Amino acid sequence: MNLLLGIGNELNGDDAIGIYIAKKLRCKNWKAIDCATVPENFIGEIRKHKPKKIVIVDAADMGLKAGEIRRIDKKKIGKASFSTHSIPLSLFITHLENYTNAKIYLIGIQPKSFYGEMSDEVKRAGEKVMEIIMNDEIEKIEELK
Repeated sequence: MNLLLGIGNELNGDDAIGIYIAKKLRCKNWKAIDCATVPENFIGEIRKHKPKKIVIVDAADMGLKAGEIRRIDKKKIGKASFSTHSIPLSLFITHLENYTNAKIYLIGIQPKSFYGEMSDEVKRAGEKVMEIIMNDEIEKIEELK
């Protein structure tokens, strides 16, 4: 079993991309969880599934063009800005590392706007991320420098 954790706020435009993906992903051997803005509330459920891989998806301001996708190493989280979390994602990932034996990936999608509806660029990026997950090509996503 692998887990996708979608993080974000549906009221904040492109910040909803993690939730959008969590609600739409249908893939064998994957379970998606809509974590909203409190992924730490799901640690018990995550542990219960004993995942081999965990993919966390969130909108991240990385100074790129809207819809750009990057894998973000835990040590480089400071190079991206995440807007709606109760605890820093680096601390959340550390908790996951302590409670699971999973390979953990953080995927950031560059937002266009945190207002109104989700932008087409970010929706297209979400569809691409789902395709990447279904094809087990997560490692092929460019890493944030």
